[in-house]
Amino acid sequence: MPKVPQIRIEPPGPKAKEIIKVDTKYLATSTKTSPIAVESASGSVVRDVDGNLYLDFASGVSVLNVGHSHPKVVRAVKEQAERVMHFAGTDFYYDLQSRLVKKLSEICPGKYDKRVFLSNSGTEAIEAAVKVARWHTQRKQFISFIGAFHGRTMGSLSLTASKPVQRGRFFPLVPGVVHIPFAYCYRCPYHLEYPSCGIWCAKILEEVYFESFLPSGEVAALFIESVQGEGGYVVPPIEFVKIMRNVTKKHGILLVDDEVQAGMGRTGKLWGIEHFDVTPDILCAAKALGSGVPIGATVYHRKYDFGVQGAHSNTFGGNLLACASALATLDVMESEGIIKIAAKNGRHLRKRLDEMMNENEIIGDVRGLGMMQATELVENRRTKKPAKKARDRIVELCYKRGVILLPCGKSGIRYIPPLTTPFEQINAGIDVIESAFKDVSK
Repeated sequence: MPKVPQIRIEPPGPKAKEIIKVDTKYLATSTKTSPIAVESASGSVVRDVDGNLYLDFASGVSVLNVGHSHPKVVRAVKEQAERVMHFAGTDFYYDLQSRLVKKLSEICPGKYDKRVFLSNSGTEAIEAAVKVARWHTQRKQFISFIGAFHGRTMGSLSLTASKPVQRGRFFPLVPGVVHIPFAYCYRCPYHLEYPSCGIWCAKILEEVYFESFLPSGEVAALFIESVQGEGGYVVPPIEFVKIMRNVTKKHGILLVDDEVQAGMGRTGKLWGIEHFDVTPDILCAAKALGSGVPIGATVYHRKYDFGVQGAHSNTFGGNLLACASALATLDVMESEGIIKIAAKNGRHLRKRLDEMMNENEIIGDVRGLGMMQATELVENRRTKKPAKKARDRIVELCYKRGVILLPCGKSGIRYIPPLTTPFEQINAGIDVIESAFKDVSK
């Protein structure tokens, strides 16, 4: 393996520029972060079309938890593609789908019989959860959190409250969603301090919302990310999640756990919710479940199931290639001890980030779990004014120096390399990142 990172031509190089030119002309505007045009990748290393080598601290937006093109996953997809690629698992039967939903039922939290709906993405997994909750409870309203990101299709977008641009011009959204503040202790919306706050941000739901304008008996489900992702990698106190679980149980409200980004070992446990010793009623997974092949899963108690054909379905859910990739990914995670590796690597990553914070006043907060870490940049640690321009400049300098990063929140940077990234590559990446921080801080 050559030394990484290795920048031969300042990106974007000539070949990348040609791709970007065509992309810009024909592709719908989305969320481009850096002008990197990939040619190949393996493990934690990405090669672009101009021959530059990067360390990937983005993992395809937390998709490549077992690394780029893991041999076992590639082999499983290739062998399946040679047999049959699609056979509509919602209408017919095949072994791969049966084995996958059985496996998911076994490894998701909750000692009860489960049902699984397979789809193509995280937002579809959330949409399915919305329909399951309404179907079972026959209630029409939902609770979500400020800072939440659950997707961009109209139902999941109605739950999302991360950035105004995500919702702008799309009103009216699905009615009946009430957003409440999340336990964002670094920027407490009530200007209180943990733990003397008494976890007011959790208690306010029952003491104020239910007592003033939101009838609890009309709420079907509360949607929560165990760690808020797009919203800034915000880790709530354990008590916050426990109180929410107790309140939902008391009022017959389903707790939907969005593990799309935090799941599949990213936090050092298989599911992020395991850090809080809470069992959700519905769990949504996607992203890293397929290692790059699109798949989503909604897992729930069998008593919540539709029970009638046609109430919910799709065409590509349970696609054979996706099932093959997911089963291979889960096998790799078990056989290679990926979760233990992620916890160990996460501790090392956090140590380096904490050291970086000590050297850079521009870093106001370091937070996360396992290999799901972030720094929040501020202009001043006392005022905590977000330093968005500095954040964007650091991300730019890092890709030019060979480390791929993604932003999150108002002024955060997320660090999510593949879970198996060796210490030496973590260190090499942080060295580059630290050099960018120092240059911007000047």
